[in-house]
Amino acid sequence: MAENIDVQKDHSMVLQKQMIAEHYQRLADAPKTGDKVVYTFVPGNLTELIRSFGALPVLPEINALQSGMRGKSRDYIAEAERRGHSEDVCTYVKCDLGMVKGGNIGPTGLPLPKPDLLLLSYTGCYTFMKWFELLREEYDCPTVFLQIPYQGAGELEPEHRKYVVDQIKEKVIPALEQVTGRKYDEDGLRRRLGLAAQAEDDLVAVLQSAKQKPSPIDAYFGGVYYIGPIFSAFRGTEEGVAYYRELRKEVEARTAQKRGPITPDGPLDDQRYRLVVEGPPNWTHFRDFWRMFSSWQAVVVASTYTKVGGTYDFGFRHDEQDPLGTMADYCGGCYTNLNLPSRVDMLCNYIEEYGANGFLINSVKSCNSFSAGQLMMLREVEKRTGIPGAFIESDLVDPRYFSPANIKNRLESYLQMIDARAQGGN
Repeated sequence: MAENIDVQKDHSMVLQKQMIAEHYQRLADAPKTGDKVVYTFVPGNLTELIRSFGALPVLPEINALQSGMRGKSRDYIAEAERRGHSEDVCTYVKCDLGMVKGGNIGPTGLPLPKPDLLLLSYTGCYTFMKWFELLREEYDCPTVFLQIPYQGAGELEPEHRKYVVDQIKEKVIPALEQVTGRKYDEDGLRRRLGLAAQAEDDLVAVLQSAKQKPSPIDAYFGGVYYIGPIFSAFRGTEEGVAYYRELRKEVEARTAQKRGPITPDGPLDDQRYRLVVEGPPNWTHFRDFWRMFSSWQAVVVASTYTKVGGTYDFGFRHDEQDPLGTMADYCGGCYTNLNLPSRVDMLCNYIEEYGANGFLINSVKSCNSFSAGQLMMLREVEKRTGIPGAFIESDLVDPRYFSPANIKNRLESYLQMIDARAQGGN
């Protein structure tokens, strides 16, 4: 989801940077142009529907992580805590609220407009609900809550799907019609869903290229760049399709050349460790965190974080023939809406399918939707795969909870243990 770190220098990154800059310029101009603005979140976002009404999406957690990468989150969090928010509150929330109180300046240095609508798709993170309550108090604007049933039994039941479709029909669409002054355009939505499916095909090809040896991508650190457009404002757009077409070509070229991914220290062609990672990355020290892996010739071949906005590599595609039903399926299948056994199944599948020899959890202090149950998941994955796991801790955007020495020591000890097991035949 990041877009402005000088790491990946392929043409796709130039496209992505240009796309995002243009989007934030449109947002900054919205008060003058009359474009309507909808704040929403990444998991379960209805970007195609929002854009079919001519509205522009803003994703608060994207702004928060970008603030962390730019070294601004410490001050924003401090401002939120001065206003009474606890140290234990999700640091995305505190960073965003601090940014709002500081003028609501977005990642490109341009002001973000006030929302015309707050659209919450509830997909397993209770914090999102409280976050939007605070934003509603701040902006005094309409709020729509799309309730997504939790996949307690491991799948979205037919009655759950109908429940979501009915909410989209009866609550979400009328709210968008009222805010934008436009009528629901199903043909326009179908077109955008078709574009989304094209981009999803190319993204899956990119992610599954990591099955190759050497892997041409890093599916965790590099992966946050790859998922940026599709998880934020560009799913269902021509720009999104063009980006993923270009990205796929670049990755296929690296695969043909048996080249590894670009890292902060250059290409990682010689890959000693193939890891699967659970949990979000740390954003305040992103490049340092990545270097801890690449310096040991460790490449991440699959990660759960890159599924937080959609589990496309398990077969889901937006279906233009069933526009409301496919949006219900999408919302229900996001990673944060999956039960713990489903998450364990995903991790075990990745370890087997991608030929991993290591499994790592980055437990984020302030993110309960990811961190809850991770130790149980670690034990279960170890038992089922025979692959030893490791557990490290950091935070999303609070630099106070990133300990470089501690994380580096744990990672190095873990990789040395993998070597010892390999040499011992265990």
